[in-house]
Amino acid sequence: MSGVIFRATVCAALFASFFLVQAQERPAGALSDSDLARIEFEQRLGAQVSGDLEFTDESGRATRLAEYYGNKPIIVVPGYYGCPMLCTMVLNGLVEAMQDMKWRPGKDFEILSVSINPDETPALAAAKKRSYIKRYGREGAAEGWHFLTGKTPAIRALTETIGFDYRFDPASGQYAHPSGVVILTPKGKVTHYLLGVQFSSRDLYSSLKAAAAGEVGSPVQKLLLLCFHYNPVTGRYSPTILGMLRMMSAATVLGVCALIGNSLRKPRAP
Repeated sequence: MSGVIFRATVCAALFASFFLVQAQERPAGALSDSDLARIEFEQRLGAQVSGDLEFTDESGRATRLAEYYGNKPIIVVPGYYGCPMLCTMVLNGLVEAMQDMKWRPGKDFEILSVSINPDETPALAAAKKRSYIKRYGREGAAEGWHFLTGKTPAIRALTETIGFDYRFDPASGQYAHPSGVVILTPKGKVTHYLLGVQFSSRDLYSSLKAAAAGEVGSPVQKLLLLCFHYNPVTGRYSPTILGMLRMMSAATVLGVCALIGNSLRKPRAP
């Protein structure tokens, strides 16, 4: 009898775990799944980023983007410094790709990390810069890697030009946004997109080399963005992955309970 009770308890626990997945609730005020579905990184190849846009660098100095235009291609990294997950993954992926390249920021190209959060400060940008310059570990990088903050009009003008969509989530106080970096010519024209959170050093190098020559690339697949169904803002899975989890949970529950039922029906050995 105790064996039957144990098996029934296991089955009940499995069903409970299944219904917990079913009952996952959205925090009050959080962005809806339809809101999240509309967030994308639109590839606006050939678009010209205005050099007149004003930002503040990590030292607190007011600057215009034109100051970074010259004879080197530029990597633009949109995100924000207080991001709990995705922005860190993008920066880590960029550093890993750069560590496998001979080209270096400051010598061969410029990097503009730009915060989409108008409330972030140069002090926060400076702390992030120190962390990533140390992580990258190559001489001269500090001169070529700039961490910028700005006001909403400049941020919106930049992100709209490069096609970087984002939404503020009031429930968590965070931003939902896509992942990737944008490559510009030395004069600020959009030439390439590298999407996701990990980047091939070969792709990064070839994109920078082409941008240096003024060559505009082709659109890249959005597979990584479309398949990134975990929402770090709400800590939830999207309906696509959640549905898969529910199906897998149901199949597991039914399979285990079938085994339990078969074992209960088997006659005991005399």
